[in-house]
Amino acid sequence: MSVKRLSRLVCALMVATAVLAAFLGPQVEAQAKKLKIGVIFDYTGPLAGGGSDLHALGAKIMIDHFAKKGGVEGYQIEAIYADAQSKPEVAINEAVRLIEQEKVDMLLGFYSSAQCVPAAARVEQLKKFMWITTCISSAVLEGRNLKYVFRTQPSGRQFGLMSTDFLAKTTKAKLGKEPKDLRVAIIHEDGAYGVDVSKGNEEGAKKAGFNIVLKEGYAATAPDLSPLVTKLKRARPDVIFHTGYNPDITLFLRQSRELGLRFSALVGHGAGYGVYDKLKESLGKDVNYFFNVDPISIWLVDEKALKPQLPPMIKMVGEEYEKARPGTVVKSAHVGMSASNTYVFMTEVLPRAIKKHGGVDADALRKAALEVDLPEGGTMLGFGVKYEGEGAPMAGQNDRAFPVIVQYVDDKPYVVWPKSLQHREPTLPLPPSSPYAAQ
Repeated sequence: MSVKRLSRLVCALMVATAVLAAFLGPQVEAQAKKLKIGVIFDYTGPLAGGGSDLHALGAKIMIDHFAKKGGVEGYQIEAIYADAQSKPEVAINEAVRLIEQEKVDMLLGFYSSAQCVPAAARVEQLKKFMWITTCISSAVLEGRNLKYVFRTQPSGRQFGLMSTDFLAKTTKAKLGKEPKDLRVAIIHEDGAYGVDVSKGNEEGAKKAGFNIVLKEGYAATAPDLSPLVTKLKRARPDVIFHTGYNPDITLFLRQSRELGLRFSALVGHGAGYGVYDKLKESLGKDVNYFFNVDPISIWLVDEKALKPQLPPMIKMVGEEYEKARPGTVVKSAHVGMSASNTYVFMTEVLPRAIKKHGGVDADALRKAALEVDLPEGGTMLGFGVKYEGEGAPMAGQNDRAFPVIVQYVDDKPYVVWPKSLQHREPTLPLPPSSPYAAQ
């Protein structure tokens, strides 16, 4: 081949390469775009079995769903998972590691309020976006004016107020007592979560005029709760409001049975009370007729009241849940809760940040989150979404969220409050078949 001909071929090849690069360049660049999410839950330690591993599962199901679809608006989704080990200091260290070493764009998850409160402050300091799927303590957001921290969940105060409102409106008909004659006890683990819910309980109980015979906190890691049970026996409450994780819930209920504590009703507030299979495994039929306050299970919501694209997503989450935990008796609300709250981010915040605000940095995600405006029925949990903005008392909180009250009856959860969502009338007081029933 002549030098001239070879020269022509080289030139032609260079031109072709330039044309191809010009054509493929934007596509290659688009394919390279990625959202790195640091996901933090408790995969080990007591909080794992208390509900954190189920929230982790719900978030993973939804993240995997969008990753398999090819991402969102040209951005691939990559999740890096970290174990908080049921320890606040580990949660903070992992958050910092994910941001500084793994270079994640944002953080998602957090089960325990004791982790959430300090972690939120640290993430805010690092000017990264934090999407809370779970922890409910008001202390995470109240009066802190955080710019980059958002929570779709209702707050702990709402949990406490919901349970006291329920009793205030049913005690006369069900227990034959005026509210002023109702003896109530408020017990709680002494972390940010338990303290916040108990404040809501106390506020609601005082408003209703209940007689608060005991209010006491305890360490969730306490090896013995018999002194608390003894105090309750002396106080003789008709109703116990309990906020705990697990195994402290199991320990309390076992020792209550052994020591002969009797009451008319027990109302739990999420966390360990939302993991029915664990309760049943530890306590058998003793858990029958207990109440639990939580956002509604996505498998109990009236699908006709939801946006049409949501029921198929609920079905998908249920199928993936079954694959991950075959043989589950009652699908925990925890899985659906985390899946729903992750779905809101993936469908409402992320696409808006990319299309309208230019990307996935903290400011773009923040602006997008503040523009979310979903009416009731706009989420799998039934409630709407509108986040409080800068300067509001609970900046970053979804002020359209609300919990419901379910009662476990013969291995099935039924919504009993509010009346607008009721599946059946609540059973009050505990029937004689319960080992805790007042004589």
